This record gives sequence, C-alpha cells and structure tokens, in this order.
Amino acid sequence: MPSIVVNTKDILRESNNLGSPYDYINLMKPRVMSLVVFTAFVGYYNAVPVLDSSINPFLALIGIFAIALGAGASGVLNQWFDKDIDVLMDRTKNRPIPSGKIQPSEALSFGIITSILSIIILGLSINWLAASLLAFTIFFYAVVYTIWLKRYTVQNIVIGGAAGAFPPIIGHVCATGSIGVEALILFLIIFLWTPPHFWSLALVNKSDYIAAKIPMLPIIYGDITTRKNIFIYSLLLMPCAYLPWILNYSGNIYVIVVSLLNIEFIRRSIYVLKEHKDSEKGLFMYSIFYLSILFASICVDKFASNFMIG
Repeated sequence: MPSIVVNTKDILRESNNLGSPYDYINLMKPRVMSLVVFTAFVGYYNAVPVLDSSINPFLALIGIFAIALGAGASGVLNQWFDKDIDVLMDRTKNRPIPSGKIQPSEALSFGIITSILSIIILGLSINWLAASLLAFTIFFYAVVYTIWLKRYTVQNIVIGGAAGAFPPIIGHVCATGSIGVEALILFLIIFLWTPPHFWSLALVNKSDYIAAKIPMLPIIYGDITTRKNIFIYSLLLMPCAYLPWILNYSGNIYVIVVSLLNIEFIRRSIYVLKEHKDSEKGLFMYSIFYLSILFASICVDKFASNFMIG
C-alpha cells in the first residue's frame, strides 16, 4: 500500500494564496470607490430638505456603506474578468489577481457575495428603489462595460461612464425615495467629465492599451482625434457644471468655485490640444481634483444655506 506523504510546506503555500485583507481591499479599487462614495454622499446630503430632522443619520451611514460595498464589488468583478489583460499592462499587472495574491475563483465568489449583500443591505435599510439602482449600476459596470463595451467598442468610456455617474442618483433616492432633476444634473456632470478624464489617461498609457488590445480612442483614431475630443467634451462639461446654480439648487459659493475650476480645466484641455509636454497627465490628475472640489462645494454651499436659515 503506497504511503501518503503530507508536505507541510505545500499546505502553507496554499494557505498563503488565500490573500490578505489588504489584498481584498485593493481588489475593491479603494481609490475609485472613495470617489464613488463621496459623490453618492453629496447626492444624499444635497437632497435632504433644509432643517429636516426626519432623516436618521445611522440609516444614512448604513446606506452610504452599502453603496461603498456595491462599488467595491463592481471593482472586484471587473478585475476578475480583466485578469487576462491586466497581466499585460504595466499599470495593472501588480493587481491582486495577476500578481497571484488572490485566486480568480476567490475573487469571483467575493465579488458576487459582496454585490448581493450591498443590494440587500440598501434595500432593507433605506428603500428598494435605491437598491434596484445599485443592482443596475453593478450589472452595468461588471457586465455591460467590462465584458462588452471595454473590449469591443471605441465608445467604451463614453457609454461606460454612466456606471460612474449613477452614485449621486442613488444617494438622492436614498434621501427622497425618488429620482429628481438635481440628481440627473449631477449624473450629467460626471457623465461628461468621464471622457476627458479617461482619454487623458489613455494617452499617457497608450502602450498598455496596445498590449492588451483594448480599443481606446487613441489606439483606433490616433492622438490628434483624441485630443480634439478631450477638448470638445471639456467644452460640453463647462456649462453643465453651472446647472446647479442656474436652476437654483446651489448658490454663490458654488458658482464662484465652479467658475475657477472651469477656467483651469479649459486651460489644461487647451494644453492637451496643443500637445504641451506632460499636459495629458496634468489634466488627468486635475480632473480628479476638479470633480472632488466641485462636489465638495455643493455640500459647503448647502451647509452655509442651512447655517444661515438656522
């Protein structure tokens, strides 16, 4: 009868492949998730009527947590499906799955479980319309964008940008139980912001997208067309950024901040159009700052209004 030899080193090696908590956090794309959570919070906070004491802060916190969990789950499912191309790109080859820190099957299970949990938590704690929108957002990002748009159409970022624009609508629905015009404006701002943001990154990391055969705009139509489109979308974004003030959803603080932000955004997009050195990276970094400060100014303006009324 053959003897059975148990190699403790192999057992330890297998257990080490389970991944650390830090690896699972990275799998959820925390930097992307933080921006998603913030825009959802702004949608929630700005939808709350002035001096309304009926909003339960504990439930609001649970709602934001559920949105964060759903956003993280989307990132997990995205990385699970993109494992074959992530390993080809310098920007993504050190992610938990291509680096071997987390097994694909574990990532898939984690992504599915956290997706379901986020939807159930939001539905039970807030309302099922918000939960349904969260479920649709996860599906849109993980399936429509990741599986279809990203690999098969040059419009991947334009159409796929809707996934990142839904969080403020979900936040608004959490607070009001309905979809309002203000939430749609915030959706539009993020939707138009997305192409300049990602196309500038595509210009910086063009070689990565060539290696992975992803049909980004610079790969299919070239750098000049990409630069022109970045400028066009920047011009479209600028007036839309004023809509919260034009429709009287935000006040003077917001309009001052957004005016300064717009001037700098246009300046940087012109630099990209004229092919100034490192202008693409500069616009990419500034675009993150732009969206963060724009949404923060909405909150500051609302807080100032509440303070004055109080």
